[in-house]
Amino acid sequence: MMTRTVRIGGAAAAWGDTLLGARQLVEKGDVDYLVGDYLAEVTMALLARARAKSPDGGFVPDWLASVEPVLPEIHKKRIRLVTDSGGMNPAACRDAFVAAADAAGLAFKVAVVTGDDLTAQADAIAAARPPEMFSAAPPPAAFASVNAYLGATAIAAALDAGADVVITGRVVDSAMTLGPLMHEFGWRHDDYHRLAAGSLAGHVIECGCQATGGLFTDWQEVADGWHDMGFPIVDCAADGSFVVTKPPGTGGKVSRGTVAEQIVYEIGDPRAYRLPDVTCDFSEVVLDEIGRDRVRVSGARGRAPGPDYKVCGTHLDGFRLVTTYMIAGFQAGAKGRRTAEALVERTARIMRAKGFAPYREVSIEVIGAEDTYGAARRAFEAREVVVKIGLKHDDARALELFAHEFAHPGVAMAQGLTGVMHGRPKPVPVLRVHSFLWPKRDVPVSIDLDGDIRPAAIADTRAADDPPPHAAPPAPVAAGATALVPLRALAWGRSGDKGNHANIGIVARRPEFYPWLCQQVTAARIAGFFAHYLEGEVRRYLLPGFGALNFLLEDVLGGGGTASLRYDPQAKTYAQMVLDLTVEIPRAWLDPDGPLAGWRPEAGE
Repeated sequence: MMTRTVRIGGAAAAWGDTLLGARQLVEKGDVDYLVGDYLAEVTMALLARARAKSPDGGFVPDWLASVEPVLPEIHKKRIRLVTDSGGMNPAACRDAFVAAADAAGLAFKVAVVTGDDLTAQADAIAAARPPEMFSAAPPPAAFASVNAYLGATAIAAALDAGADVVITGRVVDSAMTLGPLMHEFGWRHDDYHRLAAGSLAGHVIECGCQATGGLFTDWQEVADGWHDMGFPIVDCAADGSFVVTKPPGTGGKVSRGTVAEQIVYEIGDPRAYRLPDVTCDFSEVVLDEIGRDRVRVSGARGRAPGPDYKVCGTHLDGFRLVTTYMIAGFQAGAKGRRTAEALVERTARIMRAKGFAPYREVSIEVIGAEDTYGAARRAFEAREVVVKIGLKHDDARALELFAHEFAHPGVAMAQGLTGVMHGRPKPVPVLRVHSFLWPKRDVPVSIDLDGDIRPAAIADTRAADDPPPHAAPPAPVAAGATALVPLRALAWGRSGDKGNHANIGIVARRPEFYPWLCQQVTAARIAGFFAHYLEGEVRRYLLPGFGALNFLLEDVLGGGGTASLRYDPQAKTYAQMVLDLTVEIPRAWLDPDGPLAGWRPEAGE
């Protein structure tokens, strides 16, 4: 007798993702559920603005555009849909979907999950003055949007009630996978180990093709398939284990490396990955390649999630202007940097004469001269660079002065300048994120299924116990003669952001490499590498289950997201930069029959 499994496909990773994922998974994936993830922190503020302009606005139209062409096949195959594209207006998203289904002559039972939008509680939130959960900063005077991250319970309840389609506002990304698994397997709200496993399955597919090689360190192994990337599928069993795969005949790659990179993506402490339904412990997760493009994932553990929701509030904080241009020729880096400095000096003098306050923040980066590497930059003479200037000010008119001067490069400019692709830059509002905790009991979650509105029963759960301390990291075996190689010879890497914090995951390519990574790739070493950006601490966490390290760099992104003036405000490049570090290994590993045959020793950092 075959063990029953549930196949869930992840068709989108963000607003603006390709519209082709849904068709591929419906036609080739043999999926039971199709989930679409479209929301990010600042997205909610943009959708709130859209809803204010029109009662029919405020949701992400991409989801409907992706599923509408394949609605007949979705209906025929009885594929159920779960999406957070409802954004700030799930009811309008539902109405648009129903209209499209009616036009196709198809009937679906559609449920809407609401309660995440806490705008109506603005007075209570203002009175409570909840501090920012990472920085302890006080809340802003007013929010542009304020949404709780709901969990999977209401999604599961909607499916229990017979919904074919579930449309939500803000939920944690992984809840769209966990909800169907709770429904299909009858997992209880306190079945924490399985809830953690289901959340991990959702975490693996929530970023679309990132799990199938779309951002793999070893990109050369995948590049031939980039034109038709396979979207991820998790084939889930009742015990919580699951197999990651993709539709047959599609591009990309599913391997221990691609899945491991996605697991370490933006998780902070892997033993305390906090979600509304469960506090997850991924530190002992095991990855087994069981066939081509098939990786079995097991070993997730869970604990109680706590009595609060994480809430994401966004607020306006002045204006910013960012522009770039290219300079080529002799001493391009130095020349480009000086042109930027001169423009800032010139416009600051003009602003002062007109009575404006100074710039709140100035950021100049010369891309190509390795400014983003700080002290780790290599000494060489770049002959072409891209100069980025980023500015902040409380008054958009002050930034307009810069834009005017920048548009006329006859003063304080140098030969070889070109590439101002978008003309005169424009100031845009700065949206900042203020995350805080809010009691679940004060968030009324509801389910609207074809006009029948009912409250969702959200369990009142206690705070999670602290995980037991880890054993000491394994020590490398004495090896005699040693050599230096780049870290990329031993590891894969993936990085991303959490507000103003960066997350860097480093995964050993082979088990015997892990002790050497533990010994040499330390929090202090990572802190030194990013000293030119770092304003907080660096914390290192171990994932011995599949031989990984995870680093959390606090206050390193210049504000993060749309608040930062950096060229990389979300730490997407950080892991690949760190892989340039050198590590000491047994020289025997470089022998023709060794695990690193073909690698050349490095001279050191």
